[in-house]
Amino acid sequence: MHPRNKHRERYDFKLLIDTLPELAAFVKPNKYNDESIDFFNPKAVKMLNKALLKHYYHIDYWDIPPNYLCPPIPGRADYIHYVADLLADYHDKKNISCLDIGVGANCVYPIIGVNEYNWSFVGSDIDVVAIESAKKIIELNPALKDKVELRLQNNSDYIFKGIIQKDEKFDLVICNPPFHASLAEAQAGAIRKLSNLKNMKITKPILNFAGQQTELWCEGGEEKFIYKMITESKEFAANCVWFSTLVSRESHLESIYKTLKKVGAVEVKTITMGQGNKVSRIVGWRFI
Repeated sequence: MHPRNKHRERYDFKLLIDTLPELAAFVKPNKYNDESIDFFNPKAVKMLNKALLKHYYHIDYWDIPPNYLCPPIPGRADYIHYVADLLADYHDKKNISCLDIGVGANCVYPIIGVNEYNWSFVGSDIDVVAIESAKKIIELNPALKDKVELRLQNNSDYIFKGIIQKDEKFDLVICNPPFHASLAEAQAGAIRKLSNLKNMKITKPILNFAGQQTELWCEGGEEKFIYKMITESKEFAANCVWFSTLVSRESHLESIYKTLKKVGAVEVKTITMGQGNKVSRIVGWRFI
């Protein structure tokens, strides 16, 4: 994890319970006799997130609608810290403006970016319920109220069109694209993951971090979404300094690099991130 990530060490459950006493009901010794939660229990994962966001990011209210994505906070923090380094390498502007494509009902990237770096955010989403949920989080946390603006994308064919206004400038675009190409693929992936972790055959998918269609899958999956994002970014080359996206599958990098070359990106950066056994990467590109 990034050196500035506050979640590099094991979770301090005593500290977190002091911050959010409701977490105590979900904390029990695991098979190694260490305090932990059942990470296969969506309610436990959600309560852990509430405690982490309250303790480390001063978020007094945080909630998401049923079956919406409950993201792992350490990984989200890693993305923010690594792209902060990317910006620092190229300019020392202090009033950083960031566009979060797919802000989600959880609003986690703006929460971390505002608290860690005092960035301002525009968060876009095609899901009305997600926008309303994120809006409530912003309204009930004073530190976010003047720092985060939300915009509904009314046309799912577009990523930037209808969101970036004429002559509007952003220092950074971030995105965590839908990973899977279909619901069936998402469920099959969940079954494989659970079977491997529990070392037994699992037949029923349990999405412990939940997620709606727009959060977990789209036609063509991650590769097609990023292709669309890159090709459309060319039209907004003058509006953004750095575009970036998470890339979960290393096998997608070759096609991503070809597309970036085709659209004329002047610089491309790839940052590898590791959280436990999971390895992902950020690809950033710019035209100016």
